[in-house]
Amino acid sequence: MKRIFHFITSRAGVTILLILIEIGWLVSAVSVLGPYISWLETALRIASIFIVLYIVAHSRHMSSDMMWVVTVLAFPVPGTIMYYVLNIMQRVSSKTYRSIVTETEKAQWYYHQDPQVLKEAENQAPDLTRQFEYISGHAGFPVYRNRGFSYYSSGEEGWPVMLAEMKKAKRFIFLEYFIIEEGVMWDAMLDVLKEKAAEGVECRVLYDDLGSINTLPQKYTKELEKAGIFAEAFNRVNSLVNGIMNHRDHRKILVIDGLVAFSGGINLADEYINVKEKYGYWKDNCFRVTGEAVWSFTVMFLTTWNALRHQDLDYRKYCAGGAVQPDSGDPERKYAGEEEKQERFDGWIAPYGETPLDSHLIGEGVYYNILNEAQHYCYIITPYLIIDEDLTNALIFAAEQGVDVRILTPGIPDKRIVWNVTKSYYRNLIENGVKIYEYTPGFVHSKIFVSDDRMATVGTINLDYRSLYLHFENGVFLYGSRKVAKVRDDFLQAQAESHQITAEDCYMNPVKRFIFSIFRIYAPLM
Repeated sequence: MKRIFHFITSRAGVTILLILIEIGWLVSAVSVLGPYISWLETALRIASIFIVLYIVAHSRHMSSDMMWVVTVLAFPVPGTIMYYVLNIMQRVSSKTYRSIVTETEKAQWYYHQDPQVLKEAENQAPDLTRQFEYISGHAGFPVYRNRGFSYYSSGEEGWPVMLAEMKKAKRFIFLEYFIIEEGVMWDAMLDVLKEKAAEGVECRVLYDDLGSINTLPQKYTKELEKAGIFAEAFNRVNSLVNGIMNHRDHRKILVIDGLVAFSGGINLADEYINVKEKYGYWKDNCFRVTGEAVWSFTVMFLTTWNALRHQDLDYRKYCAGGAVQPDSGDPERKYAGEEEKQERFDGWIAPYGETPLDSHLIGEGVYYNILNEAQHYCYIITPYLIIDEDLTNALIFAAEQGVDVRILTPGIPDKRIVWNVTKSYYRNLIENGVKIYEYTPGFVHSKIFVSDDRMATVGTINLDYRSLYLHFENGVFLYGSRKVAKVRDDFLQAQAESHQITAEDCYMNPVKRFIFSIFRIYAPLM
């Protein structure tokens, strides 16, 4: 009861209550006015037909859009109103939406592909030409020579390195995270930020307002600003129902002086470094990048930051050394950072970002390409497994071709309903050759695809509708690097502590199966 009362009186609880009241008011208003304004009801019913036809004709991920098809057909009047409010009105009325779209288009100017690097990568791996062309040409994120990639298989392994690099900062520190929570991890980082800000280092902190709704005070940005740290809360939560609220900044990016960048699964809260136990052992990861590729992370951060605070007329002032720029005139200019002198060339690397406000499905595309190119194995770690028919069939097709496809998911859930929906996908995959493992010691939050000891992707993108279609995300594609083996070994070590799921373990009685078939339709809301 104490926990329930605490939630109800929290900012999240009050916001949810106000949103439910607003939805109830909209539905009640339509119900009351319906008999008196019959033409309105008729218009909405006709509109519902066109909405469904539009969704069917333009959907790129019907499994997630099925939620709207079912809702609009089952409840034409309220369903049509909610679809308009959450999917159409945002494009017209949301200042945040327009700013992000504008800034994203502007940021494309700063991503410059060195044609020589792309040619070298394609010559070494001609069978991966489509992957390189997809990331660089279609998605617009350059492929670089890998000058430094370090992989940390746990938050407690990577966090001290993050802290040490922050202490070296001379020019700027940029942080963009979904969750920040006061505690051992964040307090230590905040002390460094305050110290560096006092020294004249430019410090910026960007966090998602919904992701941190239960972990930070509503006006936390003002507290940071008082300490000399520039701060923004992405897409502030309010009780007015709108679609942009459904698109959260799920990225994890730390950039220091343009010389080093960190990303991966970990947020900035104590459970991510296992100082605090929430769901058994928290299995997560992070990685460190040096060299030219840091520039892509810098641009990703500045794109989101300037969509909220129009501050930087020219991103290039945050470029380190000689990172290649659009107007450099010399595609052979090299990164002048200290790390390159210590790291020899080690394959290719391509940091990339995902935005839900365009028609591209970059994160999903990278996953598909790795899976489709796999010849021997494809190992996957994901905290959630809520996928559409296309990805399900791609996993099965790879397994049927003899590829050793393994997926590792949590043994202890953070959200029990989502965990049960995840488990509802197991049986079909297992019966068709995909191996499923659950991590016995606790919860896995890593997100990796690794294949054939030659390519991998690590980042923030879960195998669920939210990450694939609704959130702002980021990741890094790695090819031909020695560090691919470390990503592979991280999977194998986690598998050794996991138990394999059999088809018999996945039995559901008809009632439970029916209930979770409904949950799967509305999975995009989870």
